[in-house]
Amino acid sequence: MNNQDISLNTKNNEDLANWRKMEKAALELLTVVGELRFDKSVDLILFRRSIYDSRPSEVLNDHLFAKNYVKKPITVYTTLEMAKAIAKMNLAPSRIDLGKLNAEYLTSNGQYANVEAFLEDKIGHFVGQDKKVITPRDVILYGFGRIGRLAARRIIETTGRGEQLRLKAVVLRAKMKDDRKMELKKRASLLRKDSVHGKFRGTVSVDSANSEFIINGNRVKVIFAGHPTEIDYTKYGIDDALLIDNTGAWRDKESLSQHLRPGVRQVLFTAPGKGIPNIVHGVNHKTLDFKKDPVFCAASCTTNAIAPVLNVIHDTLGIESGHIESIHAYTSAQNLLDNFHKKPRRGRAAAVNMVITSTGAAAAIGKVIPELDSKLTGSAIRVPIPNVSLAILNLNVRNAATVEELNEMIKNASLHGDLVEQIKYSTSMDFVSSDAVGTTHASVYDAPSTKVSNNGKTITLYVWYDNEYGYTCQVLRLAKYAAQVRRLRYY
Repeated sequence: MNNQDISLNTKNNEDLANWRKMEKAALELLTVVGELRFDKSVDLILFRRSIYDSRPSEVLNDHLFAKNYVKKPITVYTTLEMAKAIAKMNLAPSRIDLGKLNAEYLTSNGQYANVEAFLEDKIGHFVGQDKKVITPRDVILYGFGRIGRLAARRIIETTGRGEQLRLKAVVLRAKMKDDRKMELKKRASLLRKDSVHGKFRGTVSVDSANSEFIINGNRVKVIFAGHPTEIDYTKYGIDDALLIDNTGAWRDKESLSQHLRPGVRQVLFTAPGKGIPNIVHGVNHKTLDFKKDPVFCAASCTTNAIAPVLNVIHDTLGIESGHIESIHAYTSAQNLLDNFHKKPRRGRAAAVNMVITSTGAAAAIGKVIPELDSKLTGSAIRVPIPNVSLAILNLNVRNAATVEELNEMIKNASLHGDLVEQIKYSTSMDFVSSDAVGTTHASVYDAPSTKVSNNGKTITLYVWYDNEYGYTCQVLRLAKYAAQVRRLRYY
């Protein structure tokens, strides 16, 4: 073996040893994160990415995202040091972004004597359990289709100590009236395994005798009913609940109000509604009047994807007019094979055709951002993929901007301010639809695709969105806000 080979072998051994050391630090970090989550209801995340239930290698990879904040990666060692310091603080229930804190600490230029002094300045006001007492709210999922099952997954995965939303019941219209036991097993199987979103990272079992799912220790009553008026939820020990209707069977205020049965205080509809507030969390959720509006909706997946980006552009440049084209994954409302359908074109096989159809997202924007009412048109093309869609925003703006300026606007909004949960900023030149599967953000802004006319006043933006899971996360953000169980946050 020559000297070069020896040197290379030594370098490989050193790199591997260093990697093992970092993985051990990440494993220790996961232990601290888990203890805070279950003992104190303090959830630590990394650049809006969940740390709990991650593999050590995933945690290390997430640290690379730091380059969007500071021009160098943040090490797992500084993150661990900060997590340990937070564990010593008597914080109220909260959700804290370690990534943002680390980035701010690294760029503080020695302003603080140590990590403890820095944390006292940034989150010291979170100290004291009596500062934020949260009364948990019961949740009912009315319907158990694509959105319903993902909502169940997300609620259970984020239950922690159970101080926010608690899934208490699922309401179903029976498909196997003569064999409820088998139906429960089939429904549980669909929750456990998903062709798009993969396996549920937890346990799902069925208690047929009591008509219950047991999901990660949470007992969830399964109620079979044909109509909302058939149910008295107090008989199941449910009270003051927020009901999430994801069936689409009822769409206006009068029909959705039928859900306001004994045990239910609020109704959240997971589609655009008529005569009720259309809310996109992060954009207009503060307009919701809890006492006046017990029935409201989370608008559509497309509206949730485009509203945050449109809000940033309108506030900065002023939108005069525009057209929104949604390249949308097919849905169960289309035919799998050619057959009769009451709507134009949707009768053709979804998995082998691109289908031009309508979308109400452009019109709905006027309900979310009133200043844009009647300024936008919209249409959609359903394409042969099962999930993830792309919105193309062609906008005429009042104030000119360059590609660089536009991207910097959205980047800043994705990192700081009120829309950090809604907008994810991507600089990848190789980003494709499957890369957006499972994102918790409402939209992923594709920075390399931004186009601007010569005069800087006609711009074209590309926004990806997981029309299933990303939208579901938005629904549950709104649910937590409406139920008034949102914890203190720093991100």
